[in-house]
Amino acid sequence: MEPKYRRILLKLSGEALAGEKGYGLCPDALRHMAESIVEVKDLGVQVVVVMGGGNFFRGLQGAQKGIDRATSDYIGMLATVMNALALQDVLERMGVPTRVQSAITMHQIAEPFIRRRAVRHLEKGRVVIFGAGTGNPYFSTDTAAALRANEIAAEVILKGTKVDGVYDSDPLTNPNARKFKRLTFDQALDMNLKVMDATAFTLCRDHRMPIIVFNIFEPHSLKRVVLGEEIGTLVTP
Repeated sequence: MEPKYRRILLKLSGEALAGEKGYGLCPDALRHMAESIVEVKDLGVQVVVVMGGGNFFRGLQGAQKGIDRATSDYIGMLATVMNALALQDVLERMGVPTRVQSAITMHQIAEPFIRRRAVRHLEKGRVVIFGAGTGNPYFSTDTAAALRANEIAAEVILKGTKVDGVYDSDPLTNPNARKFKRLTFDQALDMNLKVMDATAFTLCRDHRMPIIVFNIFEPHSLKRVVLGEEIGTLVTP
């Protein structure tokens, strides 16, 4: 089957790499994520990954505990780079060429983010992993995903989560929560659905960047999304 998308941005939270413990790095979770990426890369799809860092540190939570907000956000950005390096290691052990690009300069372990260089890596068949968010405090990794997706001309943002789409309430606590198969940006805003944070969501809406929210832990779910199967929730203009 031919993939529906040729260039994707996969947004992974830090928790996706933490496994059941919810913190740190889980080798099984890392392997699962890497195998999912390999599946779609083997279809000829160009893959960019934006990493979160919540399995190590969350900037907002650090600020709530008394750390200066900007400093706390910078710590969170470094956490995303640790996750990017971990994912890179597993992918390269599987024979997949990768590049980590960081929005904060750290030449010894990652390239600086340069848009044209990132696109060139994709054209050469490399997986590009973005770390350090946007490089600026007060912005989430969701915003980084929205920004980078538009910069590299991705066709879609795929947000891998622990739930199989967008619901009108938390399905983990409300068994009667209603799942949406398809939403417009305006509908999601009107219903105050937390697809992404407001800055990221507005950026996607203004630039007509579709978002698919799906359960990354279901077997072959990333491949199924890329092939055009209707799983998860599609948010469109």
